[in-house]
Amino acid sequence: MMAAAAAAAARRSFLASSTFLRTRRHISTASPPHRPNPLAADILRLLSAAPSWTPDLAGAVSSSLSAAPAAASDVVVPVLRALKNPVLAAPFFLLASSASSPHPLPADAYNAVLPFLSHDLAALEKVLEEMSVLGYGLPSPACADLVATLVRARRLDDAQRAIGVMRRLKFRPAFSAYTVLIGALAEARQPERALELLRQMQEVGYEVGVPLFTTLVRALAREGRVGGALELVDEVKGSCLEPDNVLYNVCIDCFGKAGNVDMAWKFFHELKAQGLRPDDVSYTSMISVLCKAGRLDEAEELFGQMEAERAVPSAYAYTTMIMGYGSAGRFEDAYKLLDRLRDRGCIPSVVSFNSILTCLGKKRKVDEALSLFDAMKKDAEPNSSTYNIIIDMLCLAGRVEEAYKIRDEMEHAGLFPNLLTLNIMVDRLCKAKKLEEAYTIFESAGQKGCNPNSVTYCSLIDGLGKKGKVDDAYRLFEKMLDAGYNANPVVYTSLIRNFFINGRKEDGHKIFKEMKRRGCQPDLTLLNIYMDCVFKAGDVEKGRMIFEDIKGYGFLPDVRSYSILIHGLTKAGQARETSNIFHAMKQQGFVLDARAYNAVVDGFCKSGKVDKAYEVLEEMKVKCVPPTVATYGSIIDGLAKIDRLDEAYMLFEEAKSKGIELNVIVYSSLIDGFGKVGRIDEAYLILEEMMKKGLTPNVYTWNSLMDALVKAEEINEALICFQSMKEMKCSPNTYTYSILINGLCRVQKYNKAFVFWQEMQKQGLVPNVVTYTTMISGLAKVGNITDACSLFERFKANGGIPDAASFNALIEGMSNANRAIEAYQVFEETRLRGCRINVKACISLLDALNKAECLEQAAVVGAVLREIAKSQHASRSL
Repeated sequence: MMAAAAAAAARRSFLASSTFLRTRRHISTASPPHRPNPLAADILRLLSAAPSWTPDLAGAVSSSLSAAPAAASDVVVPVLRALKNPVLAAPFFLLASSASSPHPLPADAYNAVLPFLSHDLAALEKVLEEMSVLGYGLPSPACADLVATLVRARRLDDAQRAIGVMRRLKFRPAFSAYTVLIGALAEARQPERALELLRQMQEVGYEVGVPLFTTLVRALAREGRVGGALELVDEVKGSCLEPDNVLYNVCIDCFGKAGNVDMAWKFFHELKAQGLRPDDVSYTSMISVLCKAGRLDEAEELFGQMEAERAVPSAYAYTTMIMGYGSAGRFEDAYKLLDRLRDRGCIPSVVSFNSILTCLGKKRKVDEALSLFDAMKKDAEPNSSTYNIIIDMLCLAGRVEEAYKIRDEMEHAGLFPNLLTLNIMVDRLCKAKKLEEAYTIFESAGQKGCNPNSVTYCSLIDGLGKKGKVDDAYRLFEKMLDAGYNANPVVYTSLIRNFFINGRKEDGHKIFKEMKRRGCQPDLTLLNIYMDCVFKAGDVEKGRMIFEDIKGYGFLPDVRSYSILIHGLTKAGQARETSNIFHAMKQQGFVLDARAYNAVVDGFCKSGKVDKAYEVLEEMKVKCVPPTVATYGSIIDGLAKIDRLDEAYMLFEEAKSKGIELNVIVYSSLIDGFGKVGRIDEAYLILEEMMKKGLTPNVYTWNSLMDALVKAEEINEALICFQSMKEMKCSPNTYTYSILINGLCRVQKYNKAFVFWQEMQKQGLVPNVVTYTTMISGLAKVGNITDACSLFERFKANGGIPDAASFNALIEGMSNANRAIEAYQVFEETRLRGCRINVKACISLLDALNKAECLEQAAVVGAVLREIAKSQHASRSL
């Protein structure tokens, strides 16, 4: 027995001291190492001299192997062990396998070649097929290493394809091969593919643990797929697995970030109910969620509970609470919390001070931040982040000289301005529209030993583009490429957006094509912005196509994608599709934000489904998504357009009671609605309230009011409004003049209407069809035939198509002015165009032709008159 124990100990000692080859090739450790035989050395010499596999090399290797075919199996492993060029491994192995036929190569040879096959997936498939036929197993280390190599090279599609080949050939992929790829797909924001692999693991019999479920919960929640994430959590709880702190902490964090605060709270309380003790991460995550949701009272209460339970304060939790106070503008409370931290025997860290400084910067409290910056030095030494925060806010405020001083102070403190400092200064100066200063810093950066990187270039390119200097932006982009930096989706997004904004949509499309040609794959943000630009440029079908292409690029449309689609279709008059799109969003478990809800509400209102929009408004309230001015504005406008004005006004009052600052658009919608139904006094009251609020009526407001007054034949009031409009520096548009010209013609003030017509022409405004026809009819009725005819001809020359009213008015006017032949010519043109000629025009023309003794023409008009009489008699009989 003692001898057996001694032998076992000896074996353990041998195993511990032996050097097994555990390289990335995973050569089998079962066979002892041996030196290459002469044939192996000969083949290795041939392979080492060749950079790639060629027909000549294949011939030479084949000749060597055919010289001793029985030795092929003894050659493969030594050659693969010593081979330096991995590209040659697969073709050499397949040639050796063929040469050894009918004797198969040993399993060790197959195991030796597997790690090389990440370079050639077609060869991998062939090798695995041979292994399957021969009945060889697939070693887990080799499988795991192959997949890990592909993942490290970011070849996630190939890694998934490799696992698919293994499964098709009845091999069981290694557990770690699955976990590595699932983690990589989750990190790459492709949770659906990661979930598919998890299901495969379960199918092949692997027991999936809580950590892997946690990874997928985080990935799904981060993409807004709340429903899918909850299903996985329920699956964990429904199985024999026990949720741990990490899973609950991830749920709290992810659901909170997705805007579902109540769900985050539920998980926090459930954690405690399961007998688990919330750790610092649990408390800090929940406090952060509550602070970001503006629920500071609950955050304070939870923070108090944590303080009571902890003898040693959590610096991270204090920093989170300080950031919450700062974000809410409650800086006094933030300072008190710093004092409380000191009272508990902890010196506030630079991180805590940086949190307050960051919040002060966001609130534009630059001077207060500078005071705190000086005061903090008693407790903590400012670090690079501190200086960068101060430089950031000074540059945004346009206080460039002070930013330079802080940068110099940073150098004196031994913290030399780094690339981040440079990027902050360039980016913030661009945002402050100080392009010259930004360019100066950009140009001088190299002299200070801090060369710009792609981020620096992107900031300046974006700044130039937003300033309208898109050609300069593109030249800088080319300079960036010449400097050896690769273009990323961020810079392409900037170029595409700015070219579209500046009306150069063709150049925007060219940039997108150039991006693909250069091998840069778009991200979801770029695709969303490109789709938005295309819709705004009026190309609806192209916009739809981009939406459909999102999946082709390996992404799933997010809430923003759907919002852009709804908004684009609504603006193009295709709002009826809103309902289906909204249903698809909810089916996929998206958590909608106010922006997404507003797009849906607007789509329903534009398609006449105002009651549906009301339902969405109520859903927003239930889900604690505060409605915005855009939400209320869309529904008020929708109700006003279908004459449900009392409901519109009630909603208007509700919005005011909630403290929402209503804008000119909302007030104008109500003025237009009340005006259209003749409730002019109420429209005036809305206008008065709007002006008391300090809002200036726009051209739409005035047009709505004037249109209502004209329809009520209160033309003098309309003219007073027109005068007020001009006094308030609001420029009239084509529709303004059309309203007044039409109103003046209705009350037979044709000459005054013509004065407005001439004024309109002087303003460089182009009359529309209604204005032309109204003016032609008016001039003809008043007997100003020369101007009416001139206008009529100009209208046609500009591509206008006169309507029946214009033709009839002109025929009647010319006939009354004894211009019978000219009137008859217009009569003939009217018939040719298929316009209906009225009885009054025919009688006037017939009288004029008879007086001018144009009997032949009179006969034609008489015949037409008789046809009209017969038609009217027949219709009355029916």
